[in-house]
Amino acid sequence: MESRLAFQIFIRSPFPETPYRAFTVSPCINLHHLKLAFFFPLGLPSCTLDSFFFSLAGKPLRDSSTLFSSGIGPLSTLILEPKLLGGGGDGGATGAESRDCYLNMYAEKKPDKVDPNETRLSKWTTCALTSEPLNPPCVLDKLGNIFNKQPLVEALIAKKLPKEFGHIKGLKDMISIQLAVIPGKESDDSVNYGTRFHCPITGLEFNGKYKFFSLKGCGHVLSAKALKEVKSSACLVCHQEFSDSDKMVINGDTDEVAALSTKMEEERGKLREKKEKKLKSSLAERMALSSDRRNEKNGLTDGAEAASAKRFKAADMAPANATKAVYASIFTSSKKSNFKETFSCRSLPLGRN
Repeated sequence: MESRLAFQIFIRSPFPETPYRAFTVSPCINLHHLKLAFFFPLGLPSCTLDSFFFSLAGKPLRDSSTLFSSGIGPLSTLILEPKLLGGGGDGGATGAESRDCYLNMYAEKKPDKVDPNETRLSKWTTCALTSEPLNPPCVLDKLGNIFNKQPLVEALIAKKLPKEFGHIKGLKDMISIQLAVIPGKESDDSVNYGTRFHCPITGLEFNGKYKFFSLKGCGHVLSAKALKEVKSSACLVCHQEFSDSDKMVINGDTDEVAALSTKMEEERGKLREKKEKKLKSSLAERMALSSDRRNEKNGLTDGAEAASAKRFKAADMAPANATKAVYASIFTSSKKSNFKETFSCRSLPLGRN
């Protein structure tokens, strides 16, 4: 049953001249009349009432509800808040009725926009495994990714390589490269990206704006422009001979990486076939050697053993006091006979009784 005993409440308002006010009210009074009691001494027009609402513990309250029905007890503090422009506080979806709407709106942080130039530069100046600045000695994998050698070897030994680099099985899948350092750019003015490199022939910087190749034989890294303009079958730095198949593109595009992947699988297939042939050949040699040793132990070669088996006759193995013909008659295969044998007893051929 609703209590009719008056009690004291407090109102906190957004007006600096009256930030707090205390009222002694009856629990049956509605919030609209309480709002009138608050605004009347301020001399504000009645139309101002609709621009504000009461809230308790973050929950908006309707003007038509009473203090008792709204759960407002003695010494409670009501907060007078302005309504948002365009609606809100009246059952709309602006979030004025609950801060959860705003919190849910920003619960998932939107990813920051990434500068494509920064991404490109990072790919060409940092290790693909650790994202640390390139620090020679450096290596390439067979798909054109560039690494610092030491962390790659350590991850390979510890078997902690990510799945994206699962094609790297050992040192044979790494190609040592030689990067030319830009004079005066040895990390002193390149804190963010470490040592700076370039093409030793054209001077083009190793930053992703230009295509670069590594020569498998010597490992020197040259720009595509240098290899195109200077027609030579030898390295332009050390003069070591190379072929077109020895040129490994660095950080190639999707099609180039797909071509390198196909080439890598073909090379591994050929290597597997070569190993299988070698294994079969080795197994055949071991079997032949084992057979030769066994024959030598028995005192016979393969030809002598076959000839001996072909010349063998039962009569030749007859005891000293036995007649060879009689001894040989024991064996059914030693003498041909025209007599037919019965099913029940072949020792009594028909016609011999």
